[in-house]
Amino acid sequence: MNKILKEKIKEAFSSVLPITVIVLIASVVLSPVELPSGTVLMFLVGAALLIVGMGFFTLGADIAMIPMGEGIGIELTKSTKIWTVILVSFVMGVIITIAEPPLLVLGDQVPSIPKITLVVTVAAGMGVFLVIGVLRTFFNIPFSLVLIVFYSIIFIVVPFIPGSFIPVAFDSGGVTTGPITVPFILAMGVGLTMVRSDKHSQEDSFGFVAICSIGPILAVFLLGMFFKPESIQVDLYSFENAHYFHETIIRFITALPHYLFEVLIPMGSILVCFIIFQLVTKRYHRHQLGRILVGFLYTFIGLVLFLTGVNVGFIPVGHLFGSQLASSGISWLLVPMGVLFGYFIVAAEPAVQVHNKQIEEISSGAITRKMMNRGLAIGMALALGLTMLRILLKIPIMWILVPGYVFALILTFFVPKIFTGIAFDAGGVCSGPMTSTFLLPFAMGVCEGRGGDLMTDAFGIVAIVALTPLVVVQIMGLIYQFKAKEAAAMAKLQTETIAIEDGVIEWSKITVFELSSQNEQSRQIDIPAKAVRNRAK
Repeated sequence: MNKILKEKIKEAFSSVLPITVIVLIASVVLSPVELPSGTVLMFLVGAALLIVGMGFFTLGADIAMIPMGEGIGIELTKSTKIWTVILVSFVMGVIITIAEPPLLVLGDQVPSIPKITLVVTVAAGMGVFLVIGVLRTFFNIPFSLVLIVFYSIIFIVVPFIPGSFIPVAFDSGGVTTGPITVPFILAMGVGLTMVRSDKHSQEDSFGFVAICSIGPILAVFLLGMFFKPESIQVDLYSFENAHYFHETIIRFITALPHYLFEVLIPMGSILVCFIIFQLVTKRYHRHQLGRILVGFLYTFIGLVLFLTGVNVGFIPVGHLFGSQLASSGISWLLVPMGVLFGYFIVAAEPAVQVHNKQIEEISSGAITRKMMNRGLAIGMALALGLTMLRILLKIPIMWILVPGYVFALILTFFVPKIFTGIAFDAGGVCSGPMTSTFLLPFAMGVCEGRGGDLMTDAFGIVAIVALTPLVVVQIMGLIYQFKAKEAAAMAKLQTETIAIEDGVIEWSKITVFELSSQNEQSRQIDIPAKAVRNRAK
C-alpha cells in the first residue's frame, strides 16, 4: 500500500507542479503583480498539502468509492421493485452531493443565498437526476434524447429567472460533480451496465455525471423563482500576511479542524449508508470490507489535506493575483494567462484522473488517459481564455452558453455514442475543487480589478469550464471515428485475397504502401502475381 501511495503522490506532484511554477514565475516576471512574501509562502505550503491530499484521495477512491459504487449499481439491477431503486438512488444522490467539497466552497462564496439553502437545493436536484439517470439505463432511453429534452427545458426557462441566479445555477451544476461524486457515480454506472450483455452496455456506462449535473441547474432556477434577496453583495477576501514560516504553519494548523469537521459529517453519512447497504445485501466479504474501510480513511485524510491546502493557500493567491493583474496596464495578458492556467490546472483536478482511468479501463485501452488528458487540457485552456475575455468585454454569459450547448447537442448526432457520454461526463469532472478554490477567486479578483459585477461577470466560470470539454471531446470522437474507419478499410484491403489463373495471393502477406499514382499501384500488384504463376507452372 505504501508503494502505491508513493506513486499516487508522485502523480499528484507532476500534476500540481506546472500551475505552481506558473504562478510563481508570473508573480516575479510581471512587474505590476507583487504578491507578499508571506502569501507566496502560504501558496507553497498549500501546494504541498494539495499534493499529499490528492495522493491519499485518489488511492482512497480506487479502493473504497469505486467498489462501493459498482456494488450499489449491481445490486440495484437485481431489485424487482422500482420504488426501491428510486429511493436508494435519490438518497445516495443527496448524501454524496452534500459531501462534495467544491459545493461547500461555492456556498461560502455566494452570500446572497444562505449556504444551507443553496446546498440543500442543489443536493435535492442531484438526487432527482441521479434517479433519472438510473431509470434511463433500466429502460434503455437514448442518452442524447435525455440531454436534448432537459437542456431545452433549461434554456426555455432562462428568461424567467433573475439574472444574478443564472451564473450561480450553471456553476452549481459544475461543482456538484467533484472528487467524491464522480468516482461513486461513474462506478455506479459501470455496475448498472455490468450485468447487461447488449451492444449498448458500454456506451450506457457513461453519461451519469452529465445527467446529474443538470439537476442542480434546474433546482437553483426553481429557487430563483421564489427566493428573491433584496440586495446582492459578495464579501471580498481579506488577507492576513504571514511574515515568518512558523506563522504560516500556525495558519494551516488553525484551519485544519474546520475542514476536518466539514469533511467528517458528509463522509460519515456515506459510511453509515454503506454499512446499511452491507447489512441488507451482505455483498462484500470480510477482506473486501477491510479494504473499503481503509479506503474511506485514505479518502477522508486526502480531502481534509486537499481542502486545507487550497482554501488557505490557493484562494488568497488566486484572488490577489487576478485583482492586481486586472487593475494594471497589462490587463490584456489575462487572456493568455487564462489559457495557460486552464491547460495545466485540469491535471490537478482529482476527479479528472479517476475519470480518465475508468475510461481507459472500460474502453480496453482504445481511449487512453494520455488522449483524454490532452483533450481536456485543450478544453480548459479554451474555457479560461474565453472567461477572461468575457470579463474584460462584459459579454453576457448566455451569449456563450446557448450557442455552445446547441453546438454540443448537434454533435451528439454524429459522434460515436460512447464519446457523447464521455464528453458530457468530462464537462462535470473538469469543474472540481481546483476550479472553485483557485479559478473562481481568480475570476472574482479580475472582476474586482476591472470594476465589474461579481454576480454576473465572475460567477459563470465553472459553467464555461464545464461546457468546453463537451465540444472538444466530441470533436476527438469524430477524429477517432474517421481514423477507425480508415484503419478498418486498410485492414479489409490487406486481408482480401486475389484469385488468379493458377493460384491465390493473400494480401495479408503483402506490404501495402501509400503510392502516388494508380500506375505505380498496379505494378506493385502485378510483380508478385507473375511470381505466383511461375511457381505454379
